[in-house]
Amino acid sequence: MVREIVVYPDKRLKLISKEVKSFDGALHDLLDDMYDTMRAKNGVGLAAIQVGVDLRALIINIPLEGEDGEHDQPKENTLEMINPVITEQDGSEKFQEGCLSVPGVYEDIERAKHVKVVYFDRDGNKHSLENDAFLAIAIQHEIDHLDGKVFIEKLSYMKRKKFEKEWKKRTK
Repeated sequence: MVREIVVYPDKRLKLISKEVKSFDGALHDLLDDMYDTMRAKNGVGLAAIQVGVDLRALIINIPLEGEDGEHDQPKENTLEMINPVITEQDGSEKFQEGCLSVPGVYEDIERAKHVKVVYFDRDGNKHSLENDAFLAIAIQHEIDHLDGKVFIEKLSYMKRKKFEKEWKKRTK
């Protein structure tokens, strides 16, 4: 089921998401709905809070380019991270980011180049993952959502002011 995306400056985006305690059917339904919603909105990642649920759950599905040049995001390639914690990060790189909660806005954001994350899957099994590619950026972006932060908060003061002014004009 496709759910509605919470759009900036909705106060829910400031919530610090709660730890998932039950790896049950309700969590599975949420993750499935998040996948449907992300696909419907052409996203590569989605945190539960972006569909109004303040749980520490996120999904990422980096599109694969098929032989026909089409980009596909098969459900089995979806990385589901429950209660993710970044245990190591280093390096730095800038990457142009966008966000389903701030539609149409793309900005260069500086983040750690390399991350190591410990998380649980939908069944409560513990995993660890290390990455220094686009996935590392996506993980940091989505974990920020779980901590009540949106990527535009990482902009310089001047860029942020410019964004706020343009956003107000657009949303009138």
